Amino acid sequence: MIMTHLDSSQSADDDPLAPALYVFGDSMVDNGNNNVLPTVIKANYLPYSVKFAGQVPLGRFTDGKTAADFIAEYLGLPYPPSYVRVFGPDSTLSSDVFRETSVRGYNYASAACGLLPNTGIFFGKCISMDEQIEMFESTIKSQLAPIFDDHAQLSQYLSKSIFLIIMGNNDYINYYFNPLDLSSKLYDSDQFAQLLVDTFSQQIKRLYDLGARKIVLSEIGPIGCIPFFAKTGRLFGNNGTCDENINRVVSKFNDRLVTMLPNLSNSFIDSHFFLMRVYQSSYDLIMNHAKYGFSDSSNPCCRSWMNGRLSCIPNIAPCPDSNKHIFWDGFHLTEAATRYFITDCIFGHSTCFPFNLKHLVEL
Repeated sequence: MIMTHLDSSQSADDDPLAPALYVFGDSMVDNGNNNVLPTVIKANYLPYSVKFAGQVPLGRFTDGKTAADFIAEYLGLPYPPSYVRVFGPDSTLSSDVFRETSVRGYNYASAACGLLPNTGIFFGKCISMDEQIEMFESTIKSQLAPIFDDHAQLSQYLSKSIFLIIMGNNDYINYYFNPLDLSSKLYDSDQFAQLLVDTFSQQIKRLYDLGARKIVLSEIGPIGCIPFFAKTGRLFGNNGTCDENINRVVSKFNDRLVTMLPNLSNSFIDSHFFLMRVYQSSYDLIMNHAKYGFSDSSNPCCRSWMNGRLSCIPNIAPCPDSNKHIFWDGFHLTEAATRYFITDCIFGHSTCFPFNLKHLVEL
């Protein structure tokens, strides 16, 4: 049965709405790639994933499902498996099992990384956007090409698959606003936004050249409102919920991203680009949280390091009702907050542009 709502349990349809879901991004959608990388940025411990099936801490940086999980459920696909956990040198999973289901998609996302190659290097190894695309190219050559009879069949399969990209947050959090990275100080805010957009445009072109046609992009949210920045700002006299100076800088990237979208559609034949305009809807959710049924828009649900500004402290029980919190830790949303955005992106008309995901799938 094709799902027409965001179900609370995972199921894979015999006749999914799209042949596959390929996920690129950062910790917003990482589901375990960082588990097996030499990095301090991991979420493979409780209370992360405390609401996920079996309460198994698989590596998702939230209490339950990510945006990629909700989209997979809507499409009737299994959750795309973490590529590095399956095929990496320290793989702990049976790769033979996943090779048999390669046609359903993979997740290449890596926490701490970004669009730029140096983003996140202070924390150890992560997989940049360029490296994630290289992994997808390897997927085509090693797993997909042997499955399809000819290039035409493979091209048709890729053209109908969904490509989700949630990336760019860390280029600001871990690079541009990182006081220890002096190279980021070479750019003013306008120059940096343009650098990101130019880099992103080339990366999207690479995906297009590899066969991607239905590509879902995301704005950067109002990161000045995440506890990491908002709580730090209050220490230095900012009494509001958000650091608006940071938000204004991030908005410069988002504005350029909106302008880039029609240019991409005009440049790439038979392509369809879909933008999750999460900045304004996120900001409204945070500033008017009670209207949406949330009681807390400034404190993380889990007990977090540095008085709520960083990641969850291991094995400490979180708040009793994460559905009432917008933030899970110092950086990431709860499953409940993510569900709000994704439901509107799939079926609604206010959060996503130029149409909803349901329409994109039908094209």
